[in-house]
Amino acid sequence: MRINVVSDVHGNSGALAKAGQGADALVCLGDLVLFLDYADHSRGIFPDLFGVENADLIVELRTARRFDEARDLGRRLWSELALDRDTAIEGAVRRQYEELFAAFPTPTYATYGNVDIPGLWPEYARPGTTVLDGERVEIGGLVFGFVGGGLRTPMRTPYEISDEEYAAKVEALGSVDVLCSHIPPDVPELTYDTVARRFERGSRALLDAIRRTRPRYALFGHVHQPLARRMRVGGTECVNVGHFAATGRPWTLEW
Repeated sequence: MRINVVSDVHGNSGALAKAGQGADALVCLGDLVLFLDYADHSRGIFPDLFGVENADLIVELRTARRFDEARDLGRRLWSELALDRDTAIEGAVRRQYEELFAAFPTPTYATYGNVDIPGLWPEYARPGTTVLDGERVEIGGLVFGFVGGGLRTPMRTPYEISDEEYAAKVEALGSVDVLCSHIPPDVPELTYDTVARRFERGSRALLDAIRRTRPRYALFGHVHQPLARRMRVGGTECVNVGHFAATGRPWTLEW
């Protein structure tokens, strides 16, 4: 059995259409939407609306962790734009989702990332794409558990939830063979981004579940340039499956 796994797709529909080649199924760990490409500031919803110069500025502020100033800039830009914010963002996200969901092979098992909008997924998930969040599914004799979204941060991305709500979803899975999430367990080597030079939020609930239930694998993304791409926690192999938007390459699990 061969499963290809991707995360942090961020608009890369061309590579996504090929991501299932040679595999029995594709697993997607979220972040389909591209709001702003930190490597190429001309790509994404933000520069489409406000231009590259403003994208350069907001990346500079966020990278310096000047989040209040970044939010002030965002509010000013929206006030100057003759468009309703929610309507503009939803329209742009819908255009991306239409293209991205059409690229999913059959079968695909997917969960949400922190920049995704879960309420829109039922409109775009086609037959053959199974969306799971706080749920389990058997694939090739192994039980996969899925936990979508992220925890609350100063970035205030669309699908951030409380630690308690996230922990409840992890708890609902029980024991699984493969634990799939968008964010990593709360381990410093797995949460530190070496380019952004900061720790992203990892989940203590995921780490506790790994130590308690000992799945064979814990698969995740979210941290684009991690200090460690894989390490063992007890008997569990923890793997950052990669920044698919940049690499275009899935990570493969075979058994």
